[in-house]
Amino acid sequence: MNATKVRIWDLPVRLGHWLMAGGFALAWLTGDSEEWRLVHVFAGGSVVGVALFRLLWGLVGTRYARFADFVRGPAAALSYLKSLPGAQPQHHAGHNPAGGLAIILLLGLALAGGASGWLTYQEIGGELFEEVHEAAVNTMLLVVLVHLAGVAVGSIVHRENLPRAMVTGLKRGDAADAIAGSRPIAAIVLLVWTAAVAWFLAR
Repeated sequence: MNATKVRIWDLPVRLGHWLMAGGFALAWLTGDSEEWRLVHVFAGGSVVGVALFRLLWGLVGTRYARFADFVRGPAAALSYLKSLPGAQPQHHAGHNPAGGLAIILLLGLALAGGASGWLTYQEIGGELFEEVHEAAVNTMLLVVLVHLAGVAVGSIVHRENLPRAMVTGLKRGDAADAIAGSRPIAAIVLLVWTAAVAWFLAR
């Protein structure tokens, strides 16, 4: 087993991951409170901002940030999951196919939940968009829980701390697997963009 650690995740991917996780958690905790309504909307807006940036970064970002690297479809995801109990589970330097599927679902649900939440906040559409918002958010929570379970299983099977990798950017791999840089300027753009989107939606 290769024990070499190389840089796989760039800074925008890591920062976006934790911003979305924190924003979703905060929005979930404040969802039923009128007192914290503005915080809820701002937190939800930050999730939307990250999701929009991630769509672009999935096209122009570093190697493992790109959709072309990890979007493989249900068949590939199932093949990966079937390999986990075996002696040689599939190992991917970037996202595995199951994780990639979760990312696509989370991005879609984040945008659906954000759009319907904003329409509800603007009192547009009556109860219709409120129901859509609740359905999208509840489904997103389910996907998050399944994703967390997958991260735990993957960490055990591959003997690799995947949450820590999303902090440091380092994963097990060969020198040829490493990305060239962390893209700090793009990370700054992500922060500014996310704050701007959250502010705009919370007005």
